[in-house]
Amino acid sequence: MKVAIYSRGVDLDQQQSLNALLAELNRYDTTIYVFEDLLVKFSLTNPPDKTPLIPFNYFSELHNSIDCLISLGGDGTVLDAITLVGDTHIPVLGINYGRLGFLASISKDELSLMVDALVNRTYVIEKRTLLHLDSNVPIFGATPFALNEFAIHKRDTSPMIKIHTYLNGEFLNSYWADGLIVATPTGSTGYNMSCNGPIIFPDAASFVITPVAPHNLNVRSIIVPDSSVISFEIEGRTEELICALDARKEIVGKHIELAVKKENFVVHFIRLNENSYLSTLRTKLTWGLDKRN
Repeated sequence: MKVAIYSRGVDLDQQQSLNALLAELNRYDTTIYVFEDLLVKFSLTNPPDKTPLIPFNYFSELHNSIDCLISLGGDGTVLDAITLVGDTHIPVLGINYGRLGFLASISKDELSLMVDALVNRTYVIEKRTLLHLDSNVPIFGATPFALNEFAIHKRDTSPMIKIHTYLNGEFLNSYWADGLIVATPTGSTGYNMSCNGPIIFPDAASFVITPVAPHNLNVRSIIVPDSSVISFEIEGRTEELICALDARKEIVGKHIELAVKKENFVVHFIRLNENSYLSTLRTKLTWGLDKRN
């Protein structure tokens, strides 16, 4: 078995959990790739009589013979990991070192159970849709895709912007707002939900368009087929605005031409059989719990 381990910021007091993960993996015939920053930060050493830890830095150093990429951190770390695996179809498994953990849904206390599931392949693979961004100027380099959402947003304290939105070339609406979100089903529980957008099941073939602080109270979210091409023209008093793909952002001119559509590849997530989407919703959003006492 070949496993890659990635994290962008595990705290020093969490080294014990990382060592426990390595020890669990070393119980089996496992080749382990470790993000180089982790090797340096924790001075990880190669255990005797085991395959040496192999450092990696870039997605080009990962190949589709790797069985799994393990993300240590919160949901933001998982989003970073998606840019590493790209279209390699390497499944991603998130261990939650963060807070909410919709994507990184496996607890640090489940390491042994998780490794056993990997070895015995007693897990479920979920396919999640990605968004692809096209623009008339190069932005976001080699990773113009997002798992959660694409967002257009005004800069800082500038006045609201006007976002003319088109669906397959046909005019949809002009949004007077602080910004606009196009979210995938996976991203519907993120920024979209915090702006009162609906929650969409991961296997729904849809995107949701949600305004951020719209000026008109009768403007609401709209769910559209994920076969749509959604394009934008922006007006505003300031010359620049923010474009964001998940946690990554670029400052662009307001005359930029933008369009989003479904990416031509998907990302694979590993889920333990015990963790269904409905159980995750109930747990993370504390549905059905009596909070009165």
